[in-house]
Amino acid sequence: MEHLDAALLRLHLVLLTLTAPRERDERGDVPGWVLVTVMTAGLVMMIWKVADQQLTQMLNSALAKVQ
Repeated sequence: MEHLDAALLRLHLVLLTLTAPRERDERGDVPGWVLVTVMTAGLVMMIWKVADQQLTQMLNSALAKVQ
């Protein structure tokens, strides 16, 4: 009977260990955010290179209307 009690106690401890809430890592997905930031910067640079002249004309036109 003592062996059964000890086995049940060990099983209970194992189950508690497995089902206990674990500490979460709050750092997040750093490599993912770095990738998103780099890709966004690349897209902005590509758009800027393609539309530089049009953006400059739009800015100059808007500033001319304000003055």
